[in-house]
Amino acid sequence: MKNLNPVELTQELIRFNTINPPGNEDQICEYLQEILEANGYECRKVEFAPRRTSLVAKIGACSADKPSICFTGHVDVVPLGARSWKFEPFAGVINDGKLYGRGSSDMKSGVAAFVVAAIQMANQAKQGAGVSMIITAGEETGCEGAFHVAASQDILEFLGPAGCFVVAEPTANEPLLGHKGAYWLKAKTEGITAHGSMPERGENAFYKLAKAALTLEKFAFDTPPHALMGQGTLNVGTAKAGLNINSVPDAAEMTLDIRTVAGQSHSHIYGCLCKALGSTVQLDTIIDIEGVYTPANDPWMKKVFDHCESINGVRPIEKTVSYFTDASALKSAIGNPPTVILGPGQPEMAHQTDEFCYVDKIEDATKLFANLIADWQRS
Repeated sequence: MKNLNPVELTQELIRFNTINPPGNEDQICEYLQEILEANGYECRKVEFAPRRTSLVAKIGACSADKPSICFTGHVDVVPLGARSWKFEPFAGVINDGKLYGRGSSDMKSGVAAFVVAAIQMANQAKQGAGVSMIITAGEETGCEGAFHVAASQDILEFLGPAGCFVVAEPTANEPLLGHKGAYWLKAKTEGITAHGSMPERGENAFYKLAKAALTLEKFAFDTPPHALMGQGTLNVGTAKAGLNINSVPDAAEMTLDIRTVAGQSHSHIYGCLCKALGSTVQLDTIIDIEGVYTPANDPWMKKVFDHCESINGVRPIEKTVSYFTDASALKSAIGNPPTVILGPGQPEMAHQTDEFCYVDKIEDATKLFANLIADWQRS
C-alpha cells in the first residue's frame, strides 16, 4: 500500500460516480478510509445527509503543541453537461499524457496526490507534528460537507488544530494566496394584488424590485480594493415576480451574488445595502462564505513558494482567484492557519466537457505534498 500510485488512485476515484446532485460520496469515502487505515491513519466519517459522507483522517501528534499540516479536497463533481465526451467520463482513460474524466482536475487528482503523499510520509508524520486530512462531500453546491465538519465539535477535537492548510483545488501546481468570499442574498419586495385591468387598486411589488435593481446597478463598495484581489463585485443573478399576466404582482424577489475581497466585512456590506435600498426591500442571506488570504511574506508561505519553485523550475507569481473553496468553511474552525490553494488539476478544465489532468502534474503534486509534509515535521 505504501507504493500506491497517485495516477492510478486518481483513476480509481474517477470511476466512482459522485455527480452532485445527488453526490453519493459515501462509497468513495469508504474506499479512501480503507486505504488510509491500512497505512496507520485514524479515520472518522461525517454524514450530513443519507449517502452524503465526508471523511477526516489523522496521524501523529495533531495537538496544540504540535499542530498538524492539514490537507483538504472534495470528492463530489459537477454534472457532465449536454455535449458528448471524447472518452467515457468515468473510465479514467489516459491518452497522450492526459488523464480524462469528470473530476480529473476538479479535484480527485488533488485528493489522490495528498492521500498518497500522506501515506508515503506516514512513519515520519507519526513521530512528528502529524498530518490531518478533511475529504469533503457537497463542495460544489455550497460547501455543505465542509460546513458540517466545521460545526462538529467532536470531529474538530479529533482532528486537533492545524498549523498550516493546503487546499488541493486545481492550480496546475502553482500556489495561490487566497480567494474571494461569496455573499449571496435574496432581496424581496411586497405589494398588493389587483386585477390587471385595474392596476391603480393594487401596489406592484415588481416596480419596487425594479427600482431596487437599478439602485444596485450603481452600488459602489466603500472599502478600498485589495492589492491582489481587486474590488468586490455585485451581480443581480435572477429576478421573478407575479403568477399570471392579468394580475398585479404582490411579491417579487431577486438574488444577489456578491464576491468579497480580503478586508471586506459581510455585515458591513449588509448594512450599506439596507441603507441604499431602503425599508421596502427585505434582504435574506443564502450563502455567507468569507474570503481566504495569506500574504506571501508569511514564513510558511515562503517555504511553499520555495518547494513549488523546486518542483516547477520557476518562482511562483503572487496570485489569488475569484472562486471560493471549502477553506472558507474550515479555516477558522481548525485554528485559522496560513492557507495555500495548491493542486495538480488544470484550473481551466474545471467543469468542462472532456475534463483532463496532466499525468505529470499529479506525480509532481505528490512529490510537492510529500516535501511539505516532511518540512513541516522537521519544523
